[in-house]
Amino acid sequence: MSPSRAVSIAIAGVLLLAIVTGLAAANHPRPGTEGNGLTENESATLWSHDADDYTNESAYYERYGEHRTALQQLANGTDVTFTRPPKTAATWTKHDFRDLQAGGPETSRHPENADLEDSALIADAHATIFAAHPSTRAHLASGKTRAYLAPDGTLRGLVDYRVRSPNTSTEWSLTSNQVSHVWLTQDGETIASSTGTQTPTLDYHLQNTRNTTLTLHATIEITVEQTTTVNGNTVSTTTETDSVTVTDSLSGSVYDLAAYPYYAEYPDGDAGVAIFQSRPWQGYTLTDNGSARVRGVWRFYTARHTNWDTLVASTRDGETRTNSDAIPVSVHAYPSRIGPVAEPVRTGPSVVRTWGINRSSPASTLGENVHIDVVNDSYKTSYGVAVRANQVDRQALHVAGIVRGVNATIFQPSSGSTRHLRESNLTASVLSQNDSAAKVRLELRDNQTDAPIDLSTEQRGRALAQSPNGSIAIGDQHVETNASGIAVVTLTQPGIYTAQYHPESWLGANPAYVRDQASVRWHPLGTLSGWFNLAFTTGWKLLPFVVMFYAGQRLLRLFGLDRFQNS
Repeated sequence: MSPSRAVSIAIAGVLLLAIVTGLAAANHPRPGTEGNGLTENESATLWSHDADDYTNESAYYERYGEHRTALQQLANGTDVTFTRPPKTAATWTKHDFRDLQAGGPETSRHPENADLEDSALIADAHATIFAAHPSTRAHLASGKTRAYLAPDGTLRGLVDYRVRSPNTSTEWSLTSNQVSHVWLTQDGETIASSTGTQTPTLDYHLQNTRNTTLTLHATIEITVEQTTTVNGNTVSTTTETDSVTVTDSLSGSVYDLAAYPYYAEYPDGDAGVAIFQSRPWQGYTLTDNGSARVRGVWRFYTARHTNWDTLVASTRDGETRTNSDAIPVSVHAYPSRIGPVAEPVRTGPSVVRTWGINRSSPASTLGENVHIDVVNDSYKTSYGVAVRANQVDRQALHVAGIVRGVNATIFQPSSGSTRHLRESNLTASVLSQNDSAAKVRLELRDNQTDAPIDLSTEQRGRALAQSPNGSIAIGDQHVETNASGIAVVTLTQPGIYTAQYHPESWLGANPAYVRDQASVRWHPLGTLSGWFNLAFTTGWKLLPFVVMFYAGQRLLRLFGLDRFQNS
């Protein structure tokens, strides 16, 4: 597999746990049996809807007489995920579509879910969308998915029908039958067309609209002749024509991105970058060679369109079902438990903040036999991601979407718009304490001007509505300083505490600061009353033991038993 196609293995340890004897039930071509423009390793990663019942290598070799690669074995026991939308789904679909054939005048071939229509001379007519690429099906929340379509793409479909016998006692013959016209519309406007094909391939360019519907149309025309004869002589010939228009639709959203980056400079010379989008996106790179990059919450897998597993052949005598010769494969995006990450992990940029909305887990929308690291609970959509890095090449900034090949158009801010962050100075000291609590004074000031930093203001010019005000965290409390930069907290558990100043996002704060921390400790023994209380409490708890000891000594003397102790 190409190194540029970064592959992350979902639940890699399952390979060791899933080794069992027996042959796996396969709902897709066996690895290596079909090329379809992909290597054996690439085609092995496509099938996230397969039954992940691992077949050990000895049983596989005994049955097929060949060995599999390590990746093929892994894909047999679990599903393979990607860090970016792969090209493999579109490549497979393009090549496999060539195997899709219509049934002829007396047979209509269609998937089981096709919307069939009949007319006087036409039966079981349909136009069914096979696939549209590039596109990605995003699993957004429980019960909610959305198809995102690249502005420029290709739609493939199948149009088929069968000719019905005219309801007449006279002889008849089929003069012509054809798909006379095929066209594709976006929200009612024609954007592509073709003629004379039952397996249309339509290249399109979509108008940018958030919600859209693509509709495949096909007009089928039939002409028959009816001949009446008397005593072997033709008396009359009648021509009958019939036509029907069939459709199939795909709803989704045109995926077009525009990025407006924000920049900051940290006191130590590090650079800050923040990008916010209102729809899912994959991540961005910070350098020309792509060595420093950040990804949001989204990961990807590929899976076949299960509606095409079976084809129905309809004739005047009934229906027969067979496995489909052509299987479309789609790219799916899902929120991963890994969450937003930056690379390289130790030496690269660090994620300092994410923005988004909280959504429920979309695990229920994945379908059967999909084993990936999808979030189990609610998650944040990571519509915005801010990072801190030691180097950023603004001209090389590259923002990638969740649809293959769709990258954001970047609108660089005007010169001089970089936000310069300031250092803060947080101090913590004990104001007063007793044996049960301590009051701690926190003071936050601008390290450069010594001006107090006020965190109590409700509106500090926040650029993003979901960017919280800054606060100071100590123990399990979050507090805000007043106009003098001071906050007082009460601690009831003795120990060493670290107060952390978490500034609000530099996108909205003016001036903007970097975080700081300070430590403070307290214990009841730190005061004279604490020592007194300790001595009193200890003496009071020991009093019963002293009384018992004294009473025991007196009893020994009373009964004269103490002489045995002294003998």
